[in-house]
Amino acid sequence: MIDKILGERYEIQQELAKKAGRQTLLARDLGTNELVVIKLLSFTNDFEWDSLKLFEREANTLKSLSHPFIPRYLDYFEVNSPTIKGFALVQTYIPAQTLEQNLQAGRTFTEAELKEIASSVLSILIYLHGLNPPVIHRDIKPSNILLGDRSGNSVGQIYLVDFGSVQTAKAEEGGTRTVVGTYGYMPPEQFGSRTVSASDLYGLGATLIYLVTGIHPADLPQQDFRIQFEQVANCSSRLTTWLRWMTEPSLEKRLSSADKALEALHEMELQGSITLSAKKQTCTKVELTKIKLNKNENVLEIIIPPTVSFCNIFNVVCILLVTLILIIISLSASSNISSFASLIPFMLATGFSYALYQAIFDLLGCIRLRIDSQKITLTYTLCGVLFYRRQSSRRGSHSVSKLVYIPRYFTEGAHGETETPAKLQIWAGTKNYQLSIFSSRVRTEVEIQWLAREVSDWLGIEITNV
Repeated sequence: MIDKILGERYEIQQELAKKAGRQTLLARDLGTNELVVIKLLSFTNDFEWDSLKLFEREANTLKSLSHPFIPRYLDYFEVNSPTIKGFALVQTYIPAQTLEQNLQAGRTFTEAELKEIASSVLSILIYLHGLNPPVIHRDIKPSNILLGDRSGNSVGQIYLVDFGSVQTAKAEEGGTRTVVGTYGYMPPEQFGSRTVSASDLYGLGATLIYLVTGIHPADLPQQDFRIQFEQVANCSSRLTTWLRWMTEPSLEKRLSSADKALEALHEMELQGSITLSAKKQTCTKVELTKIKLNKNENVLEIIIPPTVSFCNIFNVVCILLVTLILIIISLSASSNISSFASLIPFMLATGFSYALYQAIFDLLGCIRLRIDSQKITLTYTLCGVLFYRRQSSRRGSHSVSKLVYIPRYFTEGAHGETETPAKLQIWAGTKNYQLSIFSSRVRTEVEIQWLAREVSDWLGIEITNV
């Protein structure tokens, strides 16, 4: 094939890759004297019509894309020579190595570099998934991500290539679905020929797991279809939590979109480092919510302090005014109208009083969960004054027996969609100690998952997902 000219214009320089019925070639465009990449589909004995369908879809998709970090469509033509019969797709050449090649050459990546790679790929996916119809790559893996040379403090420019498995929502709605992808990087739903935007997130998460462990995801153990990578991953618990969220086998529990995944990644970068020691007490501070984690070999303590903000103060003032107005109306109406009717403002005032308590507690209250070798203690204080304490011996029938993580979910009702926040339940006997997403405290599901993992690691108890 070397020096052979295809399409009367492209002189073959080198074979880059080859598999049944397909070749990827480096060629020189004799018209522009620039290097290009040619993907060649040949009509061989093992040719399948599904291959031509995917090949044409790749060409049509590339033709419609316009992104600086995706190869640009140049040409598409039929090849009809004595030795080769088939079709050729020509695209721009990117002088960069794949992540797979970098790993094989012995390169390792710092956590900061992994986050940079993740951010770059997610930015490309945000573009692809935001098209109409959305474009789903379906084969995110180290050999389909190119990494340019280092530039200053940057890991290098990231490119996404090989759209041979591409799927559009429009194409999936009609016709026969084709199972494509690479084992180890394919989410469970893709084995059933179903793909959504979140399917690409799984592939990216599995790719990063490969980078952080040096082990192909298919070679790592699995439990309930989850990749068990934590024991061999050399990264922070924040990144571990995020990767676990990206590779959730359940679509309902996985991050749903590339922009939400990028937002969660940036939020975790703001949370600061988590430093744990088996002998010395350490304290972790989550900047967004000011959650504190104290953890050593004897004690685990989670402190959720009050959140003083203009929004909280405004809420307290507004609810207080409404409650006072309702009480005044109730008292003045009791002597003028029927006793039942006079109860209506009073009942409303009672409901607003509970809302007032919640708002004041958000503003001034502190929650402390402490677990040691003797007991679990959950305390609530308001302005430093203890008003509720729940504790249980950790011995005998009251030892911690189960950790349950309940993800955030939405239900449809008569008045629209209702959100139920994520929760972490710590069961000791028949008692349940619960942490959930508070309105102004634990703001994201990522933080609940982070707390769940910290408690799980300290107790040595697996998390039960509901």
